[in-house]
Order: sequence, then structure tokens, then C-alpha cells
Amino acid sequence: MKATASRQRERLVIVGNGMVGHHCVEQLVERGALARFELHVFGEERQRAYDRVHLSEYFAGSCAEALALCGQDYYGKSGVHLHLGEAVLEIDRVRCEVVTAEGRYGYDQLILATGSYPFVPPIEGPSGSARLVYRTLDDLDAIRAAAGQARRGVVVGGGLLGLEAANALKSLGLEAHVVEFAPRLMPMQLDGEGGAALKAQIEALGVAVHLSRATQSISTGETYRYRMNFEGGEYLETDLIVFSAGIRPQDALGRASGLEIAARGGVMIDNHCRSSDPRIFAIGECASWNGSVFGLVAPGYSMARNLAALLMGEAASAFTGADLSTKLKLLGVDVGSIGDAHGATPGSRSYRFIDEANHAYRRLVVDASGKRVLGAVLVGDNSYYDALLQYAQNGIALPADPAALILPQSGGAPALGADALPDSATICSCHNVSKGAVCAAIDSGCGDLAAVKGCTKAATGCGGCAALLKQVFEHELTARGVTVDKSLCEHFAYTRQELYGLVRVEGIRSFNELLERHGKGHVGCDICKPAVGSILASCWNQPIMDPALVPLQDTNDTFMANMQKNGTYSVVPRIPGGEITPDKLIVIGQVAKKYDLYTKITGGQRIDLFGAQLHELPLIWGELIEAGFETGHAYGKSTRTVKSCVGSTWCRYGVQDSVGMALRLEDRYKGLRSPHKLKFAVSGCTRECAEAQSKDIGVIATDKGWNLYVCGNGGMRPRHAELFATDLDDETLVRLIDRVLMFYIRTADKLQRTSVWRESLEGGLDYLKQVILDDSLGLAAELEAQMQHVVDQYECEWANALNDPEKLKRFRTFVNDKRADPDVHFVREREQRRPAAPLHLIPTVEEAV
Repeated sequence: MKATASRQRERLVIVGNGMVGHHCVEQLVERGALARFELHVFGEERQRAYDRVHLSEYFAGSCAEALALCGQDYYGKSGVHLHLGEAVLEIDRVRCEVVTAEGRYGYDQLILATGSYPFVPPIEGPSGSARLVYRTLDDLDAIRAAAGQARRGVVVGGGLLGLEAANALKSLGLEAHVVEFAPRLMPMQLDGEGGAALKAQIEALGVAVHLSRATQSISTGETYRYRMNFEGGEYLETDLIVFSAGIRPQDALGRASGLEIAARGGVMIDNHCRSSDPRIFAIGECASWNGSVFGLVAPGYSMARNLAALLMGEAASAFTGADLSTKLKLLGVDVGSIGDAHGATPGSRSYRFIDEANHAYRRLVVDASGKRVLGAVLVGDNSYYDALLQYAQNGIALPADPAALILPQSGGAPALGADALPDSATICSCHNVSKGAVCAAIDSGCGDLAAVKGCTKAATGCGGCAALLKQVFEHELTARGVTVDKSLCEHFAYTRQELYGLVRVEGIRSFNELLERHGKGHVGCDICKPAVGSILASCWNQPIMDPALVPLQDTNDTFMANMQKNGTYSVVPRIPGGEITPDKLIVIGQVAKKYDLYTKITGGQRIDLFGAQLHELPLIWGELIEAGFETGHAYGKSTRTVKSCVGSTWCRYGVQDSVGMALRLEDRYKGLRSPHKLKFAVSGCTRECAEAQSKDIGVIATDKGWNLYVCGNGGMRPRHAELFATDLDDETLVRLIDRVLMFYIRTADKLQRTSVWRESLEGGLDYLKQVILDDSLGLAAELEAQMQHVVDQYECEWANALNDPEKLKRFRTFVNDKRADPDVHFVREREQRRPAAPLHLIPTVEEAV
């Protein structure tokens, strides 16, 4: 038996390190449970707890670490013993021990959080890539490996996870198909009309949908590797098959140890998550309460909270079921389901809105009296979701015409005022945060939204409640007599958007002029000066080194280089689309060698040179510009890069010239200043080698033209770009990008990425489409003209500075001396490294692919 620490503490074992098991650990740690319990957590997977809700982002470039629910040192620092890759094989209830391959561990209390496993129907046929599932990171790695030799992939199951899996196949460049046994997609959440609308939207995105299909067997295919044989004689051929036909409770440990198991699977639990053995509890998808297993994370979190409170001797709420309402985005399509979405309640009545042109659908289910919302279905626009959910959860009285809640509105979906919500209204279902809890956080001193999130954890789960949380927060501040000040800073009582309008309409071209007309004070501050500098650059594109503009820049813009942590600077020449000649490569090498610079190829297909001292910057740029390079604007809130694959010029899969389009876009938008940095990518086919769907502007080639994606980004808060327009010719593509970017520059807040800007737009993507595609505001021509003005005014900032002796004076270590500081010595942390293997052993690009 494994030795344990002091027996002064009870031994608590949690089997399972998924989202629910981890949340239980968090709850116990927050309640001080480690003073009472010696806590051991066993995870069958090698990775510590990760976010399965956003599992599809793994295919979009997120690494396993980015999905982790806690830092690497969380368990150790908290005093929790974490056993990863150590599956519990047996529960010895007589000796109160769990058994693993490593040994036996005693327990006083045991929590099963083993989750579920994917159901694979017993279909005759081969295994391997004909039997893939979509559940864990290892599963996703297996799918990725199989996709490398595939052209077509099929997902069996048209539920939530099935559609996520189809999106994964599509992102891997495969022709994706979905096969569903039921007559509609997402049969548990959607009705017939909703399923039809979702099917139409998904097929428009290039995913084929086959309904009412029962797979009887899998055999060898003729055109593709496998043939799926359906009931009735039909068939579909494919290279790989992913099963997502539902889940089953992972109750094998409980079943083998003699715990009571529900008829449909799952360890039977009472209202306090206790099994038939008083020492053993079960939470999450492995548990069955009142005959039901809950496949969403929110009910599992609720069980974890209640159980943690019970174990710590606190007053614990009984678990009495869960609201299965859910708001999703599947392949970029909004889907929402609330309460009794199917209208199964006796006497219920429904209101429906059907938009066949845009494949949108909304259904509102009310009770027999017509005074209470019972449920709703949304496809195509989830902006109605938050208000409808609050009506359903809190019994709020309906308006005289309930249909108004789902009918189109000129200003977007009707909002339910925060004042109409009772304190018991749930704002965040993931962490069970009520409006009352938000109010209490404000009363305790949380003066900004970030503090409220940190205190309550609201909007830190799936994030779907972020807009409602902001609405409640601002309303409650106002109700307490606190003015919700949206001023840029103390010098300007305007938002960034309002200042942009003043600059544009009045033709203001300097900070002092703007301050004199619309501000107060004499000098400005570190908030307003960079913001105004960015606005002026966006509007008029004057060189940022002009004397009137220099004081507005931050350190990086001031010296047109990114300052590194050791005080040196980086030099980043523009390499449009990643295309570069051998002569230019030689020049970069010569410059790097001459000035002893560290070089690195970036993810944006450029070459960074690090370690330049301030006085060396003009010398380095002089040589680079003479060789034909331009500034890459790596230091600015501006267009950074346009990444591209090799496209139809070289690649056998390419259908359009992605390099040519990348060169055109980078040449057009280089130097464009904006509220935040901008990154583009152009992929030559749907295999998406340039990763366009994680960029602010993403372009993907089709055999009919270009598909445009907007408002994605990577980084700390990754977000998929959304499909905006399809099959565009070259000129239309550029014209739409002009409009999108200039509308963003015009309306975004300071330092706001396009992804955050898009999420803040009232009316969401549909509103943006109306403005850009339909010209609903009559701004299209104006936006295009403004962009053209910026393009026409472009001038390489470094070339401009090199031709001006006064500007060059800024690049001196000493005001009166051009030499470097003789007392400053820079020591490298890293040296350039040669390949570890002989060159003839390094794989070629073709071999690596």
C-alpha cells in the first residue's frame, strides 16, 4: 500500500481530472479543505484538466497547454497530490482503497468524476480510421494523423459534438459529411424547422448533411478507403469515420464495485451526490440523478459546488436537476435552445419566425395563459438568447405581444433591462452566479468589470454571459449613483469612437488642435496621446516621426522598433506574403552578421533581427532600404503581416494564387493604423495552411473565388474568424475588406482587437453584414474613399526618417554624440544554433508534409 502522510487528516480521493473533477478541486481548495483532507486526484489522461467545451480550438492552432484549466503548478502549490496517467483500476470498498497499476491508496471519502465515453454503435467492419471518436486530446491527435492521408471524412452523429467534429474535419482540409440517424440535426435541442434551418446553414458552409441514415456496415470502398452501407441500399464512401453518436456514463468502476447503477447507466446518486455507499460520491456525467444523466458542464459544476460544501460541513444546497438551456456556435452558426424547446408542456403555445432567405429560425414557447416563457429555439442569431433565458428562468411577465420578443427589430434583438431581473436571476450558469452575487461584489468594492469577474468568476467559463454581465454591472453602478464614465481619460470627455468622428468631420490634424477644441488641460496623458495619435494616423496617414506627432507615440513607435527586455531593439523588415528573393535573403544575413544580430523566422513569415542598439537603427535600416526593404510596422498598432501558403503556383491542392492575393493585400494595407494590431492570412485552398481562420482578416480560396473571414485572433484569448462572404472575385474581396477595416477603425474602442470589437457590436455578425454588404447605413462609398486616402498617403516611415537629419537625431544614445555608450555591454542569452543533424538527414518540405 502507498504510504500516506499524517493520518490527522481524512483521506479524500477524486477519480477523474476532467472539467468537473477539477472544478471540485477548486471548490475544495477555496474552502480550505486541505487543512482537513489529504487530497489525491487521479487522471487517466496524461494532461491535467483541460477545457473540453472549446476542444475544437485545438485544431485551430491552440496547444494543449492553452486549453489547460490551471497553471502547471496549481496542484502542487495547493497541496493536492495529482496522479496523471494513472488510471484507477478497481475500488476495494471493503478496505476503502482504490487500486492503480502503481499501488493501492486508502480513502475515507471517495468522489467519482470519471465523466463519460463516446458510444460507438456495433457496426460490422474494420477498425482503425473507420472507428475514430471525438472526445479527448488523444482522440484529436488520432483524427489529425488519419486526416493527413485522407480527402473525405464522415461524422456519424448530428448532435452538438458531431457538428464540432465536422468542423474539425473541415478545418483539416477534408471534404466533411455528417450522417444522422434522426430526421433532423441536434434532435434533442431543435425542432423540425430549427433543424432544417441549421442544415441549410451548415450545407452553405460546405458540409454535406445526410439525415435519416442508419449505417448497417462498413466495407472497403472503391473511390475512397471505406464504404458506409446504409439501410435501404444507399451508401457513402469516405477515408475516415468519426463516431459522435452520443455518450455513455463512465460507470465501470462503480458497476464493478457493486454500487447501484441506473437502468440507463450512471452511478445512482441522491440529492447530495451520494451513491449507495455512504463513503462514495459521484458527480458529472458518470452520475445518474433521478434517472437522468446530464451531458453539459454546468450541471456538473453545480454538483461539484454542492458536494464541496457538504464535505466541509457547510450548509449545502440539494442538487435537484439542472437547466439544460444552451447557447452554441457550431461551424460559425448560432444555435440556442432554452427550456421546453419542443413545446411538450400540455397547453403550451408557440410563436415562430422563419426566414428562409437567410436560413434563420426562432421559436418562442409560452404556457397556456400566454404569460410565461417555457422555452425557445434559435438558429442563426443568438442575440435574442439572453433576454429569452431570463424570461424563462425568472418567470418575468411577457409583453402584450409575446411575438415581439423574436421578431426582427431595427436596432437588433430586444433587450431585457437589468432592472427587470430579480436578484435570484442567474447571470452565469457555468459558475452559478446570480444578479445578487454581482451586486454584492459591487457593494464590496469591485469597481470595474474585471474585478467583478475575478470576485464572482462570472463570464470566465464559456463566456456566453459576458454581454449580460456588462449590462447588469453598468446598470447597478448607475443605480448606486455612480456615473458610468466612458470618457477616454480626464482630458477628453469622449469615447474613442466619438473622438474619431470629431477628427474626421472637422478635419483636425494635430493633438493640440483637438485638445483646444474638445478637451481640457494643456499636455494630455499616456492614455489620450497614443489613442489620438492612432486616430490621426488612421485618418490622414502622416509620418509618425513628424515633430507634431512624435510626442503622441509610445516607446516602440517613437523609435520605430520594438524595445526588448535588455534595452536593445528589434528590426523587422516587411516581407509581403512571405515571398522573398535570394538577393534579399543574402542582404538580411549580411546585415545581421555585420551588426551581430540574433535572427529568427516568425510565425508571420518574416525574419526578425534582435539586439540592435539605438544608434545602430538608422544604419541598419539604411542598408535594408537600399536593398529594397520597407518597414514591417512590427512596432505599431497597424497592419503587421499577410501570411500565405504557396497556393496554386506550386501546391497541387491550390485553387487560387494565394501568394499573389497576399502580396496585393499587404501592399494595400501596409502602414494602416488602427485601434490594435492587424494580422491577415490567405490560404490557397480549404486545407487552410495559412491558418486564415485565426486572423483579423482571413481569406480562403475556393474554385469560384475567395471566402472572406473576419474578426479572428490568436493569443491569450483565441477566437475563430467568422465566415463573412463567399465566392468573391478579387475586386469585390478588396472592396469588402476596405469597408470592414475602416468601419472597425471608425467604431472600435482604444486598444480593442477586431475580435472584441465584433463581440461588442449590437446585432452581432448580422449587423456587420448589413452595414458592409447591404450598405444599410449608406457608408460604403465613404468607407472606401477613406481607405483609398490612407493608401494613397503611404510612405515608408523609416525611409522618411532617414531623409531627415532632424529626425535622425532621435536615434542617439547621447544627445550631442553619435557614438554608442562605451560602458554598456549586451550579453546574449541565446546563440544562433546550427541544425542538430547533418543536412542530408533533414527532411525536405515535401517529406515533412
